[in-house]
Amino acid sequence: MKADIHPDYHDVKVTCSCGNAFNTRSTYEKDELNVEVCSACHPFYTGQQKIMDTAGRVDKFKKRFGR
Repeated sequence: MKADIHPDYHDVKVTCSCGNAFNTRSTYEKDELNVEVCSACHPFYTGQQKIMDTAGRVDKFKKRFGR
């Protein structure tokens, strides 16, 4: 392996928009990383789905372009 070609691997504090924070190791240049979704708030990990109001949008589309 060549010397001095690898990026610096150090501790990084990750903060989610939901308020969850944890430490990990990364090659990210800064000491803090802000993310929008983490395992504490993502529906895949929590098992809770957020259902959006798509029925209103579909009805609006059908009314506008339907027969």
